[in-house]
Amino acid sequence: MKKLLFFCCTLLLLAACAQKEDNTTKGKEVKEDNKMNEQLVGKWEGNIKTPNGALPIIVDLQKDSGTLSVPAQGLSNYPFKSIKYDGDQVSVSINLNGSAVVINGILKDGQIAATFQQNGGKFPLVLKPFKEQPVTYETSKIPVKDGALTVALQKASKEPSPVALIIAGSGPTDKDGNSAIAGKNDSLKMIAEGLAKDGITTVRYDKRGLGDNQSLLTKEEDITIDQYVDDAVQVINTLLADKAYSSVHIIGHSEGSLIGLLAAQKTKVESFVSIAGSGRPADEILLEQLKGQLSPELLKESTDALASLKKGELVKNVSPDLQSLFRSSVQPYMISWLKYNPANELAKVNSRVLILQGTTDLQVVTTDAEALKKGKPDAKLVYMDGMNHVLKNAPADRTKNAATYSDPSLPLHKELLPAIQQFIMNGGRD
Repeated sequence: MKKLLFFCCTLLLLAACAQKEDNTTKGKEVKEDNKMNEQLVGKWEGNIKTPNGALPIIVDLQKDSGTLSVPAQGLSNYPFKSIKYDGDQVSVSINLNGSAVVINGILKDGQIAATFQQNGGKFPLVLKPFKEQPVTYETSKIPVKDGALTVALQKASKEPSPVALIIAGSGPTDKDGNSAIAGKNDSLKMIAEGLAKDGITTVRYDKRGLGDNQSLLTKEEDITIDQYVDDAVQVINTLLADKAYSSVHIIGHSEGSLIGLLAAQKTKVESFVSIAGSGRPADEILLEQLKGQLSPELLKESTDALASLKKGELVKNVSPDLQSLFRSSVQPYMISWLKYNPANELAKVNSRVLILQGTTDLQVVTTDAEALKKGKPDAKLVYMDGMNHVLKNAPADRTKNAATYSDPSLPLHKELLPAIQQFIMNGGRD
């Protein structure tokens, strides 16, 4: 069966709630059968090539210890159980909350060609020397339910300035627009940095249970889309009370569009920008994506499951092939999500609205943009020719389009930042 596409694929390869530990490991084992190649020692980064996409990891190899980090999952400096060197070869084992992980690699031409093994799965991995990314933002904490939300503040050079809250899309998508499923593309990071240069401060954050805010969620079944909305509202109200900002705006990408427009209903923001936002109920889009990917039997099961969830009823029996989409722990979130029709909800937003839609988006199509426009006739709708779902210039070909999801070297579509900047700064006037 082809992999289920994008929207609800929040199944993570590693243990999503793994606890941070000290870099020292009890009972660690280190072996050097032959003289080790000293060039192996250091910090390395790469993408595990899983069936669901590329998963970025960071491996810190030391002579007698080491750690694993998976930024998209909030896993930081998790210690190795053992490490073994043999000339140009290195072998690492990790006990990740009871799950056995093994990384075997060999140094060649300045890279480590490796395999990543976990729970019977074996995935290719190429590790390259780690390049520290400069931090261009400040962090602060905003009180929310169960604690404080860590946010990234990308400041414009002058105060007071407009400020925009950027809300990321579905699943394990972090504040930079990167995902444990789709890969690293830095789309939201680029928006934040670009708008700061244009005089607009931005705030973005990892959703609860992810990255900087992993501790705010311990059980997947506890999260709902309404909790995400409440978090956004708390951030917006904090910004509204800060005299450093002349106006407050929302930018929502993909599922962040729905979260953003629901938050806009509850706050006095000046404008709302929807980028690649769905205009139809989620069950319609999911079934549209699943057709052609599933057997008739699994498609019927998916249809029946979505119908039950839309009525607020949990689904008890789910086939193994559909666990990633309908596992019991994600069903409360889906129930909270399926009750909303984005176009109907957008009609309740009183602020100015800009709808941006790419013409080569594989996940959200022009039908959705038109539905949003119908729901809010006075909204401004702009199509970005050749822009895909991660806001890059991409062809319609599915394979070539998908390759951009894990390429942070590609710039944003050239028309995207000017459209957002003009809408915010000029009050929506052309």
